[in-house]
Amino acid sequence: MKHRFIAKRYWKDQSTPMGKVDELAKGFDDVINLSLGDPDLITEEIIINHAFQDARNGHTKYTDFRGDPQLRGEIVKYYKEEYGMDVLDEEVFVTASGCLAMYLALEAILDDGDEVILQAPFFTPYPQQVELARGVPVELATYENEDFQINMQRLEGLINERTKALVINTPSNPTGSCLTLETMKKIAEIAKKHDLIVIADDIYTAFSYQHPFVPIAALDGMKERTIIINSFSKNFTMTGWRIGNIIAPDYIIATIQMINENVVFTAPSISQRAAIHALQNRKKIQPPMIEEYRKRMFYAAERINAIPHMSVIYPPRGTFYLFVNVKETGLNSVDVSDCILKEAHVLTIPGISFGECGEGYIRLACTVGINTLKEAFNRLEKVSIFKK
Repeated sequence: MKHRFIAKRYWKDQSTPMGKVDELAKGFDDVINLSLGDPDLITEEIIINHAFQDARNGHTKYTDFRGDPQLRGEIVKYYKEEYGMDVLDEEVFVTASGCLAMYLALEAILDDGDEVILQAPFFTPYPQQVELARGVPVELATYENEDFQINMQRLEGLINERTKALVINTPSNPTGSCLTLETMKKIAEIAKKHDLIVIADDIYTAFSYQHPFVPIAALDGMKERTIIINSFSKNFTMTGWRIGNIIAPDYIIATIQMINENVVFTAPSISQRAAIHALQNRKKIQPPMIEEYRKRMFYAAERINAIPHMSVIYPPRGTFYLFVNVKETGLNSVDVSDCILKEAHVLTIPGISFGECGEGYIRLACTVGINTLKEAFNRLEKVSIFKK
């Protein structure tokens, strides 16, 4: 919005196809929403009950600036148990959400004009988060015919003297792809060769269906040049609690702490207590949740591949998103998403929202039950652009 009281850097309209489609959806009263990554499941009772008992016991004040010491301890323990990684307490910082974690990391490392390479298709806030930290976002395209793996020649072709960091996301929102261990080892070599920081958006680690998740920070020589971004939102169905964390070298954590004290001071104490109980009870909480999403993903992928002019990689690799190829319709992703909404009353996200290489796709979130997914695909089968 252009106004003399608004900073000029925000005068340019930066609304996205995602936001525009959401506005259109309000015109229908029977919309099936497959657009947002906010699950229909609610946080497990064991987390809720323990967290609110902690609140009654007095955990309602500011915590330590780096986060509740007990939570930091549970995070350290988690990385040792799950990945064999030795993380020090001073390398952990608790944040009020994964989104804030990403911004704090970028703010801590970027000088004006530093370039950040973004694995694309990417989580939509990335470019603006880089720009808020006065950096320059650079899109690194990945493609379906390459299984959405990062191409090393393409990556090195984007690196110059201004390149400071590379953001990777595996399992990926929006593609659902997972970087292979071989790909990550090659990324590690390039990062060391060009002295880059890797920011690893590890938000969907629980949802890796083909192979166990491996953090890039666990690879040889990478812990000292990796910033891990974590969130409890998806791995524990805790989107509304707004709690995440960062794992990074201690000097980066110290800088992040200084910045965060001027932004939100500390993450919510009750949410931090909830995160403690989530980690402590993960072996009970996560398996049924993961299995539910696995069923939804496989069901949805099979239905998609049975509809003319739609296709998706099978079997699903990870997350609870499907990045559906709709190029055979001959329409762009915004028009496809618009047509689906108007004819089927199903809300999806145009692929162009996730970067230029996302054109020709739509993203579906399997955040509703099988019965609702069944109704959604029954409607999609009748949409005019999907007729043979």
